[in-house]
Amino acid sequence: MSKPPNARNLANGAYVNVPPVRQLNDGVGRVELLRKFLFKRPAAVLPTGAIPVHPIAPADLETRRDSEETHLYRIGHSTILMKFGRDYWITDPVFSARVSPSQWFGPKRFHPPPLAIGDLPKIKAVVISHNHYDHLDRAAIRALVPSVERFIVPLGVARYLRRWGVKAHQIVELDWWQSHRWAGVEVTATPSQHFSGRGLRDRNKSLWASFVFQYGGQRVFFGSDSGYFDGFKQIADRFGGFDITMLESGAYDTAWPNVHMTPEQCVQAHEDLGGGVLMPIHNATFSLAFHPWKEPLDRLAAQARKRGHVLLTPHIGEQVVVGAPVIANPWWAGII
Repeated sequence: MSKPPNARNLANGAYVNVPPVRQLNDGVGRVELLRKFLFKRPAAVLPTGAIPVHPIAPADLETRRDSEETHLYRIGHSTILMKFGRDYWITDPVFSARVSPSQWFGPKRFHPPPLAIGDLPKIKAVVISHNHYDHLDRAAIRALVPSVERFIVPLGVARYLRRWGVKAHQIVELDWWQSHRWAGVEVTATPSQHFSGRGLRDRNKSLWASFVFQYGGQRVFFGSDSGYFDGFKQIADRFGGFDITMLESGAYDTAWPNVHMTPEQCVQAHEDLGGGVLMPIHNATFSLAFHPWKEPLDRLAAQARKRGHVLLTPHIGEQVVVGAPVIANPWWAGII
C-alpha cells in the first residue's frame, strides 16, 4: 500500500522545501546550539508549577462514540485524539517521558498524558506529520500496532514504521496534495515548511507535511511543524477555509526562523487558512527552544485578541467539540 518516493520536491535523494529555505541562520552551528541548549537555557523554559491535566476516562470515550459531533482531545504537544463519526484517529502519538533517542536524556515531559497509551480506544488511523522525535515516538508506535487499522504518513516515513512492526499493508504514504479516504474521512497531505531527520545519516530523507481532514461537511487543519510561508494561502485556495486550525506556537527562535513560527506568525497563518477557531499546539508539554515555556500562549492570546480571532486553549485532555461555542480559558496564566 506504500507509495514510491516520487515526490515533486525530492532532489538528489533528499526532500526540500518549496521554495528552498535555510534551516539555520548563517553562523549558527549545530554544536553551538547543542551547547546552548544543554548549558545556557534560562530557568523559565520549564514550569515550576503543575500543568493542569483533565484525565480522560476510557469508558467516556466509548460512550461518546454515539455522538455525531467531531471531538478533539489534546493529549499533549502535537498529539491530538480525534473522533470522526464513531471512529477515533490520532496525530503524532507521543507518550514517552522524553523526546530523544534515549529515555535517559533529552527534553522531558512537563505533565503526564491524560490517559495511558494502553487505555486508548481502538484507533482507526494514526497520522504522522514527520519523523522528528517529538512527533514520531518509536515506543508509542510499537504499542499501537495491535489496535490500529491504518498509518497515514508522508513519503519516506514508512520505513521507520516497518522496522517497528507495522505491516506494509497498514501503511499509506502520501506526497503533498495527495489524498486518502478512510472510514468516511478524506485526509490530504498538504505542504509545510520544515525538515526531517532522526540521526546523522537521514537528514531530509523523508518528507514532512501538514494534513487536512474532511468529514461530514467539516474541515479540520492539522499544521504540525512549519515556518510561516505562502503555502497556507495555497491550502486555503484549495479547501476554502477551515472550521478549526491546529497550528504550532512554540519552539521558535531567531536561529531557525524558517522552520517554526512565532506566535504572531501563527495567527497570520490562521488568517491565511481562512480558519474559524484557532487551537495552538506544540507547546506546554516539552521545552524545545529558549523562550519561557508559557510565552507562546501569552503572545498568541494577545495577538488573537488584537486581530479579533477566536482562540481555543483547552486543558490537556479536555474534550473539544468542533463547531461548539468557545469560552476563553487562559489556564496557564497563574502558573510560573
